Amino acid sequence: MVAQHLPQELEGYGLTTAKILYRCPDHQWLLQTYIWQDYDLCPLFPALGKFLNFWLEKLEGPLHSVTVAHARLVKPAEIRAVDGEFRLH
Repeated sequence: MVAQHLPQELEGYGLTTAKILYRCPDHQWLLQTYIWQDYDLCPLFPALGKFLNFWLEKLEGPLHSVTVAHARLVKPAEIRAVDGEFRLH
């Protein structure tokens, strides 16, 4: 079975995780954490940028900080053509 996100990974997308700290609307001194994870392109992160714009426009909790981690799951050196197949019994 082919991985659902393999075509995106071959185009350079990688798994992106953002740790978002935001202030509670009612208690500005209190910080809460939200973890966002999706496939995105480094270094521009268009999907994360779209999500953060949505947050700023629609949600009440003001952002404090965003920490981003990104990993390409399929790297160019890991994909190579196979010339043949050998079977043992």
